Amino acid sequence: MKNIQIAAVLLLVLFQFNCKEGKKENTVSKDKPEIASDSIKTVLETKNFDTIIDGKKVGLYWIENKDIKAAFTNYGGRLIGLWVKDKNGKSTDVVVGMNSIKGYKNSTEPYFGATIGRVGNRVALGKFTLEGKQYQIPLNNGKNALHGGVKGFQDVVWNAEKTNENTLVFTYVSPDGEQGFPGNLNVKVTYSITEDGAVKMEYEATTDKTTIANLTNHAFFNLNGEGSGTILNHELQIYGDKFTPVDEGLIPTGEFKSVKNTPFDFTSKHTIGERIENKDEQLKFGKGYDHNYVLNDEKRDGFIHAATIKGDVSGIALDIYTEEPGLQFYSGNFMQSQNTFKSGVKDDFRTAFALETQHFPDAPNQPKFPQITLKAGEKYHTVSLYQFSVEK
Repeated sequence: MKNIQIAAVLLLVLFQFNCKEGKKENTVSKDKPEIASDSIKTVLETKNFDTIIDGKKVGLYWIENKDIKAAFTNYGGRLIGLWVKDKNGKSTDVVVGMNSIKGYKNSTEPYFGATIGRVGNRVALGKFTLEGKQYQIPLNNGKNALHGGVKGFQDVVWNAEKTNENTLVFTYVSPDGEQGFPGNLNVKVTYSITEDGAVKMEYEATTDKTTIANLTNHAFFNLNGEGSGTILNHELQIYGDKFTPVDEGLIPTGEFKSVKNTPFDFTSKHTIGERIENKDEQLKFGKGYDHNYVLNDEKRDGFIHAATIKGDVSGIALDIYTEEPGLQFYSGNFMQSQNTFKSGVKDDFRTAFALETQHFPDAPNQPKFPQITLKAGEKYHTVSLYQFSVEK
């Protein structure tokens, strides 16, 4: 009888211990940030990114903290998904992209989420002159070169190293003569997530011969979430009193024009769609907004506040801070429903926008513009912050 009592006591103790452990596990599960939910990873599967391109291994990479989760591939150094919380605490993917390398290779839009270089934006006729010698970039945008030529940085395989849970480093050596550019260019781009809810983009480069460099990222955003429809009701403010007008080929004319009394005035808040159908000649040339803004040189902690934009449904707000003098605003005018995003929807007309920090387009051929020349012994270095918050 005594042995039975002892056994009963031991069973009771064991039962209570297991109950406590069960409660502990449940508590951990509840405290796990929603943004890190494994369900997000089911949208992007490693097997769809594991491949070989140009003899180099391609893969899928994740960085995250309690507020943000981001997915990348080293094919093109691309940001392919970015989950932040909306006004209801729901994880929302605000960067459009594909769910496989095949999707990117077959895309009619080559720049979704890509790291752009050597030179972002357009160069007139693909020509530029350095130290008395003329160079030619392959033409890929009518009569002009766009985003580094036919095979720019969006179409190469970068070396990738995840240095911690919230930092991913891409490196690439662009050889002398690649796409017509002089000099071996060593490039390093570090994408990280900060504790205060920003995606930090840090660009570095060195060369062994005088060349040109203007690096950026071409993320396409929809702050209501990928697949949620039009971006025309997003509310935008750009902190730039001037922009650089363009000709029919979207090459700057060389002038600086005031935005005042034009549909380009976003110095106060306006929705993207409010004036996009205006008969202004510049909107006709771009089929909407596809223009560089000259940012006001008002700095906070060393950064220029470039823009603020908010999703009308989600309440997700994005503030962009940069060390660059310009910001290209593109309203998705050439999206034609020809590609399928990871959410299963098509890339319909104006369902995503881009706000690219940059030096001005065609800078090598525009003496009044800030220049992008990089010489041997110099270091190219610039940082931009894409800061997320919620407005209820």
